[in-house]
Amino acid sequence: MAMTLRLTEEENQRLAELAQAEGRSKQEVVRLAIAERYRRMQQEEQLGEVLGRVLPKYRGLLDRLGSS
Repeated sequence: MAMTLRLTEEENQRLAELAQAEGRSKQEVVRLAIAERYRRMQQEEQLGEVLGRVLPKYRGLLDRLGSS
């Protein structure tokens, strides 16, 4: 699907520098950045789910350790 991405001159320059440094097209740099940000978001959600299950189980121990 086609999309128009509006960047400031500074953002466009940074993107061009990244693309050149990595030997990629500007489009590929943007696509990889989106994929990386999505991956991090998924990891953060998974971590939140795990902590939501684990923290209540160990709340007493964590409170005791925190007051030591």
